[in-house]
Amino acid sequence: MTQAASMPDLDVSFVNHVAIVEIRRPPHNFFDLALIEGIANAYEALDKDPNCRAIVLCAQGTAFCAGADFSKRDDDAQTRRPGVLNPLYTEAIRMFACAKPVVAAVQGAAVGGGLGLAISADFRVACPESKFSANFNRLGFHPGFGLSATLPRLIGQQKTELMFLTGRRIAGEEAFAIGLADVLVPREQLRDAAIALATEIAISAPLAVVSTRATLRKGLLEQVRAAVAHESIEQDWQRKTEDFKEGVAAMAARREPVFTGK
Repeated sequence: MTQAASMPDLDVSFVNHVAIVEIRRPPHNFFDLALIEGIANAYEALDKDPNCRAIVLCAQGTAFCAGADFSKRDDDAQTRRPGVLNPLYTEAIRMFACAKPVVAAVQGAAVGGGLGLAISADFRVACPESKFSANFNRLGFHPGFGLSATLPRLIGQQKTELMFLTGRRIAGEEAFAIGLADVLVPREQLRDAAIALATEIAISAPLAVVSTRATLRKGLLEQVRAAVAHESIEQDWQRKTEDFKEGVAAMAARREPVFTGK
């Protein structure tokens, strides 16, 4: 493995023609604007790098990405004018614009926006300990990170609605069974399996791979752009509700929320 680039909380290295983009915020790997911007920057650089033919997105720690850290105040959400797109989603759109195939190695929780991050990849390698959850409604607000467009495309409308409305956690075996994960291996083999899948892709003709992927994903970027515009509006007003305050408090206290619809 040779070093290619580094930035705070994010490392980029290579195994032959496979780029390894590793999130380094263990144990939970919470995301924020800076991290998503960093991933988008890394993807844009790798798109221009002829040595890169496939990407593995992975993370240190027990979780792949446990979503946003709600223990920290989001001042931008409080002051942003109505109808102005969440800047985090602007960076997510840049990330979705990546032209090269991405394999996500999901060793633990992929929750909320962390689920959106995992699903932005073309493929997901999971293990029995993996946990996939769209827990937004349990926190008192609308799903985001483009999931209203990407998750139905992956597992269908019905299963998406079930995940959204219940916020339930889907373990690795079930995720594999419903198509949320593409490969299921023991946890200790996860990273190697993701690199092996990316290497298998990288063996194919690179121009043909990029072209074929673009054909199969035609319209996806536009769908994500429209989805995050709507999600951002819904999330902004719901973040100001009593239910959102209760959802965050209940999560912090590890108890069931008691919502009032206010």
